[in-house]
Amino acid sequence: MTTFNLPDLGEGLPEAEIVAWHVAEGESIKTDDLLVSVETAKAVVEVPSPYTGVIARLHAKAGDIVATGAPLVDFSDQKAPADEPAKTNKSDDEAPRSDAGSVVGSVMSGDDVVQEQAIAGGRRRRAQGRVKAAPAVRAEAKRHGIDLSAVTPSGKNGQVTPADLERFQKLTAPAARPKARPQAALPGQNEPLRGPRRAMAQSMTRSRDEIALCTLFDDADIDEWLNKRDFTPRLLRATVAGCVAEPALNGFYDPDSMSRQLESRVDVAMAVDTDDGLIVPVIRNLERLGLDEIRAAVADIKEATVRRTVAPADMVNYTITLSNFGMLAGRYATPIMVPPTVAIVGSGKLQHDVVAVMGGIEVHRRIPLSLSFDHRCVTGGEAARFLAAMIEDLEKPQ
Repeated sequence: MTTFNLPDLGEGLPEAEIVAWHVAEGESIKTDDLLVSVETAKAVVEVPSPYTGVIARLHAKAGDIVATGAPLVDFSDQKAPADEPAKTNKSDDEAPRSDAGSVVGSVMSGDDVVQEQAIAGGRRRRAQGRVKAAPAVRAEAKRHGIDLSAVTPSGKNGQVTPADLERFQKLTAPAARPKARPQAALPGQNEPLRGPRRAMAQSMTRSRDEIALCTLFDDADIDEWLNKRDFTPRLLRATVAGCVAEPALNGFYDPDSMSRQLESRVDVAMAVDTDDGLIVPVIRNLERLGLDEIRAAVADIKEATVRRTVAPADMVNYTITLSNFGMLAGRYATPIMVPPTVAIVGSGKLQHDVVAVMGGIEVHRRIPLSLSFDHRCVTGGEAARFLAAMIEDLEKPQ
């Protein structure tokens, strides 16, 4: 008997929720076959089987939250991957052993390391076998409420392709298919937080307990912009300008050693609102990108976020955060950063303000800005210089 423990599917993530099992007790499974879909704080991950054998016991059911390192499934008649000798549990008194899948962000599978991928749901079965589809196709199917087992595949080895999914949508939906939203709890009904919402609750609790929060507010006059709709790319470029002018806000703080780590790279976490909660993908090395490249990166990351195909590795290790909440509503806010980062920029709803000019008044378009910073390691002067550099960049015509 061999026990496979839940591996660390992110950078120190403490737990994951079982979305769907793709095997049952008593069933046989081969190495690399899909074992279970789990949702971490960052994404839904398909975990392949590290062994060939028979499923003796599933330690959790769909909807359960399992701690990282806790038993996940027992295998009998287990065969280890070729590069790893078989391991068995001889007694309950033996010291815990490291099992396959313990590598952060990956799962040992056969002779390869299969990197985790963010998808939107588990795999369904056909009568003659399991549905074959890429994570992006699965995510799109779930977003539109489509059962992949009903889609006729045309890809290699019976794989459902994006074209198959699009063709199925056209055949089954004479009118535009409304965007599916998660079912809300009934009034007065207790609803446990899951996935991104649970992660948000945990990170905000940590932020409240650790950070000395301070926020500055100001406005950037964008009346001279040549491209009137270029908000997010311009905000990202301005964030880079702020980091260059005042590096103290681009990095990390360690309260235990009372030390800070400033970064030359500018990796911006961009908060994106979705039906499942707030997803925060990262656009990396913005200091190297021109405005056109930033536009392309923003378009790519938004599409991947909506489709839930952003890899968990692309949602960690960022140096500063941007929250463009003004796309919905709100002028100013006190956005909260997640430790160990020390700053977050909030952009409010575009305003048409009366401003004083030489000889009279005019109505100008202005973007409200809110800059929150950790006052334990960032001074008010540093934050003000950062915000001034942002405003200077935003007020350029292009």
